[in-house]
Amino acid sequence: MTEKIGKIEKTIVSEEQKMTVNIKIAATGHYVPKRIVDNFELSKIMDTSDEWIQTHTGIETRHFAMNGENTSDLCTQVGKQLLDKSGVQADEIDLILISTITPDSLTPATACIVQDKLGAKNAFAMDISAACAGFVFGLSTAEKFLRSGRYHKALVISGETNSKMMDFEDRTSAVFFGDGAGGALLETTDDVSEEFFIDEKLQSLGSANQTIHSGRIQPIQEISADNYPKTDAFYQDGRAVFTFATETVPTQMQQILEKNQLGADSIDAVICHQANLRIIEKISQTLTISLEKFPVNVIHYGNTSSAGIPMALDQLSRVKGQPKKVLLTGFGAGLDYASMLINF
Repeated sequence: MTEKIGKIEKTIVSEEQKMTVNIKIAATGHYVPKRIVDNFELSKIMDTSDEWIQTHTGIETRHFAMNGENTSDLCTQVGKQLLDKSGVQADEIDLILISTITPDSLTPATACIVQDKLGAKNAFAMDISAACAGFVFGLSTAEKFLRSGRYHKALVISGETNSKMMDFEDRTSAVFFGDGAGGALLETTDDVSEEFFIDEKLQSLGSANQTIHSGRIQPIQEISADNYPKTDAFYQDGRAVFTFATETVPTQMQQILEKNQLGADSIDAVICHQANLRIIEKISQTLTISLEKFPVNVIHYGNTSSAGIPMALDQLSRVKGQPKKVLLTGFGAGLDYASMLINF
């Protein structure tokens, strides 16, 4: 139904239409840069070793974007995959959401750069900054836009070039991170059996905002010709992060499972933020859900921040069989943490 207001034609969406909009995941994809960096290479430039890194993190290798490749380039590669796999044309996309804490720039949004590179001329585009919970926040945001009935196709992509924000003298942080991107194409559908969304729980713990931070920009102290913008490198309090990830986050995960009457036997997969293998192992033990149900890519890709979850979701898409009930849980700076139950 449309209504003309002067020369503007406005779409009117009824409450009944809103209630009957179903949304499916039409495609998933992921991409990593070609340059592989192993633990031995890092041990040459900082006080660490392959044994220390693997013992503490489970990480063996990671990929770094180099030679001009930036976050928008990684995200564009994923966007092309999503369009190719789904058969959707770029000009059919209504919305592009990019979750990242390593954007090409503060402005314009990396999503706008990706929109241009994909030729998605009819999409509006914006970035989401929710650190390692970014993909779940992005999915939640896109779901609301599509559920309104005004939009029908959305790209939700998480991309990170963490390498450009690292202090390579800080072995407690630099050895964890890698670069990559992953994402999903969401699409409205008339088939209720294709509905992907079950439930969600998004939370923030702003009082712990100093636990993880990156790219802080200091205000000027005086008006001077010497003033020039400066940002700081990535920092995390490792012990505090581990406690948050293994105590606070599992409580949220348990709450959403119990609310939906799902136990260890009825959940098919749990995709956690790929922080490090030891955290994933601890969460598995706390929830008493077999580690076999936790797709993992952190061993070979490192901690790719918000990109780790969609990358693992794409890996899961290659496992054939019946549709799966999947719990997605992201957690990171903010502190932000979010869990979403989906059919996939």
